[in-house]
Amino acid sequence: MDQPDAKARVTLRDIARRLSVTHTTVSRALRNNPQVSPALRRKIQRVARAMGYRPDPMLAALAHYRRAGVKTPVRAELGWINCWPDAKKLRSFKEFELYWAGAFEEAEKCGYRLEEFHLHGSLSPERLAQILRARNIQGILLPPLPPASTGIRPDWGDFDWNRFSVVRFGYSIAQPRAHIVTGDQLANGLLACENIRRLGYSRLGLVTTERPVVRFAAGYLHHQMNFEPALQMPPLLLREASRDADQRALSAWLKRFKPDVIFTDIQFVPAMLAELRLRVPHDIGLATTSTLDGNTDAGIYQNSDEIGRAAVQLVISLIHHADFGVPIICREVLVEGRWVDGQSLPPKKTEAGASREPGRLR
Repeated sequence: MDQPDAKARVTLRDIARRLSVTHTTVSRALRNNPQVSPALRRKIQRVARAMGYRPDPMLAALAHYRRAGVKTPVRAELGWINCWPDAKKLRSFKEFELYWAGAFEEAEKCGYRLEEFHLHGSLSPERLAQILRARNIQGILLPPLPPASTGIRPDWGDFDWNRFSVVRFGYSIAQPRAHIVTGDQLANGLLACENIRRLGYSRLGLVTTERPVVRFAAGYLHHQMNFEPALQMPPLLLREASRDADQRALSAWLKRFKPDVIFTDIQFVPAMLAELRLRVPHDIGLATTSTLDGNTDAGIYQNSDEIGRAAVQLVISLIHHADFGVPIICREVLVEGRWVDGQSLPPKKTEAGASREPGRLR
């Protein structure tokens, strides 16, 4: 039996004929290309929806294949908004420098230029928004803020987020509520605990800070649930307000729970242990959540350059889908890390004196 003819697919040329523009202009407008004026982009997108236009996934895949082998010229900019009082301090952290490097590389690959803007006293949020609009920048990346203990948080005032697609790095940024790209801290915490156990350490303690979101701690606590109560111990939460108070708290916690290894995200823990005359790794093992910034060589490498690349891919996707403003539902893109062996956490010797180094998790 003959089948009825399927409804013809609406093409770019159909939309172009309706509006008396070229099909190239339609294609650019549907991808939110800044070469088409905002007013015309909105008009084309409105007509395309009314006509029932749907992208052909096979043609889109073919176009992507063709573009993959061609170096894309820079055609637009993305904004990286640095909110640190001392702009250079942000990228003095190796993790954050790799965020930038990965993001910059991915932006150029996709035909964008990543530009840094420093939000400071003489540049108000309103003026920053004007500059971004004048340069037709539609995508914004928000790198991490200074530690909460500094009390430094930007006042965005009347910044009009509805004109931009926004992605934030990590959980230190409470406002604006935007999509997040960060390391998979919970999984990385589990990964670290599993490797520490496999190296022969049984009394694992976490030293971290009193922060609203510390997802490494979630991985640590989940791992602790699998062990008998005698080997479980609560994390030590330091306030970072007074070094002397933190030192006393660490000393009391060590005496009470007697860990044989510490897992930490605090840079100055090695120095605090040295002040207590504890030698790493002879007296106590040490692992860090960041082998780049933790002053310790054993622990998690967070693949921060990949986090930067993922952030750019996400913000470009939002631009292409005309997804601007503060989202109703925030998405999280989590990038896995990997375990790194180091001298601060050698395999622990067994009672027979032999080193114990089972296969490592990656």
